[in-house]
Amino acid sequence: MSLIKRVAFLSLHTSPMEQPGSGDAGGMNVYIRGLASALAEIGVEVEIFTRSTDAGQPAVEHPDPGVCVHNVFAGPPRKVPKEDLPELLHSMVAEIERIRERQPHGRYDLIHSHYWVSGVAGLELSELWDVPLVHTMHTMAKVKNLLLQSGEKPEPRRREVGEHRIVDGATRLIANTSAEAAELVSHYDADFEHIDVAPPGVDLSVFTPAFRSRSRAAKGIAPGSFHLLFAGRIQRLKGPQILLKAAALLRERRPDIDLKVTILGALSGAKDFNLKSLVTAAGMDDVVTHHPPVAPRELAAWFRAADVVVMPSYSESFGLVALEAQACGTPVVATRVGGLSRAVFDARTGLLVDGHKAADWADVLEALYDDPATREDMGRAASLHAQNSGWQRTAAITLESYHAAVDEFFARHKVAVGHGPPLTR
Repeated sequence: MSLIKRVAFLSLHTSPMEQPGSGDAGGMNVYIRGLASALAEIGVEVEIFTRSTDAGQPAVEHPDPGVCVHNVFAGPPRKVPKEDLPELLHSMVAEIERIRERQPHGRYDLIHSHYWVSGVAGLELSELWDVPLVHTMHTMAKVKNLLLQSGEKPEPRRREVGEHRIVDGATRLIANTSAEAAELVSHYDADFEHIDVAPPGVDLSVFTPAFRSRSRAAKGIAPGSFHLLFAGRIQRLKGPQILLKAAALLRERRPDIDLKVTILGALSGAKDFNLKSLVTAAGMDDVVTHHPPVAPRELAAWFRAADVVVMPSYSESFGLVALEAQACGTPVVATRVGGLSRAVFDARTGLLVDGHKAADWADVLEALYDDPATREDMGRAASLHAQNSGWQRTAAITLESYHAAVDEFFARHKVAVGHGPPLTR
């Protein structure tokens, strides 16, 4: 079996150093940093390449031991829409190659690309460096286009074409769930034998169930309040508007409930999605509090301060927030879509809701309010469920995928002069 010492991560459209919950930063950013750190802990050095968005950024950052982030200077020194990034692909690839040439080691054993823009760049670098490409989609154009909401633009055709190229050209694909693996097969004709399923993990040193009462007090949540929490990017796809409608219905039905709703996140995508206007229209200004995205430890405190974390998403490849909330001992109410149907054990660690009718969501939330014993049991089960989901498990599964990719690649390709065959253990 091959020995993997150094891996190049490509995350060109968003940096793992960005704050999740704002702009294009979300679960994928957490995934990349968490996986990179866990791989480094088991002896695999990870160098992450991401596009620089600020002229003042350092060329290299070191977030964790064994992990470095190269800020690739290509195009204007500012954020650009994801749709415009393909125009910068060739310049990004050229700059990544220049960075590689300056490294003392001079080579990588493998490329792991994340999201389609990085995957297209990865195909070019894989050929240039004569190393295998492993790719994680995170989201897929065809799946998103099937779930478009009113006012949302479909994913461009060039993305679908790019994703087909990646599926055809990558040595192996890594999916977050078996459902995502099935989507790769059904929508992109992927070979199931070349897909590995590696569920995302959670930082169990940060997301813990301890000190729940202390967290509620620190966040100003009274002991008798029914506190609902939403954490994520503020966009229609994530469904905060569904939570607002359901909470308004619940309040109308049950004025006896001391209802509190906290929303953590920043606007992402369509600029016409005005959260404040939606809150006011629902008559919930005195109930809903909106905060910008927060760092992991504060996010964990918010999870512990909540009675229920609500995720009315229309699409989630996994739904990392669900796992983090459960690790904090908080039950999750989520839509029965994508990875959420596997991240949440229905009726054990939370509840899954079919569809997005506000009345259905209000029914579920009301039932949980009326049964605090069940909420407590679900919280305990949720914490136990998450204990088996550390990033170390994700890293171990991913490393096996890397081994398979290197062995397959060198079995199929003539080894380039100077690269040599993979080492054996």
